Amino acid sequence: MLPEFELCCSEFGLFGIEINEEIYRKFDIYADFLVKYNENVNLTAITDPHEILRKHFIDSALITKYVDIPLNSSIIDVGTGAGFPSVPLKIIRPDIKITLLDSLNKRIDFLKQLCDKLEIEAEFIHERAENVSKLSEYREKFDFSCARAVANMSLLSELCIPFVKICGSFIAMKGPSEDLSLGDNAVKTLGGQTESVSDYDIFDEKRRIVKVKKISQTPSKYPRNSSQIKKKTL
Repeated sequence: MLPEFELCCSEFGLFGIEINEEIYRKFDIYADFLVKYNENVNLTAITDPHEILRKHFIDSALITKYVDIPLNSSIIDVGTGAGFPSVPLKIIRPDIKITLLDSLNKRIDFLKQLCDKLEIEAEFIHERAENVSKLSEYREKFDFSCARAVANMSLLSELCIPFVKICGSFIAMKGPSEDLSLGDNAVKTLGGQTESVSDYDIFDEKRRIVKVKKISQTPSKYPRNSSQIKKKTL
């Protein structure tokens, strides 16, 4: 399914990421299963093998180049969709512990089957983020939360920061055009502080990774319910 091993090694290598044959095998299984499943359930608009390699797998793995993720860190992927970025991260870094959260059960079904095929461990949650982060077993329990989504920074912060421990971080994978300052109030209100903004190019497409450090506890009234969040941003 994917381009041959040598080409994949070369393209990951352009970004300083080394892969071996076992990692390649898992990415190949991932790509094949994604495309086949996508015929019946809409998971991605990207189905070309080379584009999957670049825009899904390499892009997800690049978090490790811009954010220091210590050994055995726990990560919750909010609105994970087809598993990006956390499943590629788990393939590259088997030591991390991933929790996959999505509001659509058909995506969770895909992810359960995918992780079984890849022989990787993960926790799966079918629920809305604003509901899950109110639960004591998930609130402020993770070293990292992450999201690879088109939603604005204010919304993503309200959904993701409550999951993070104090001194942990929220990682947002964004496009280059958003005015991040519009999310500053939300970040501060929720106990965060923007620590770094990394802009980079991936095969002539611009990308951005925002790291928000959790410096204080999130007030208990956040996140608000979905209707309140949609009505007014922080």
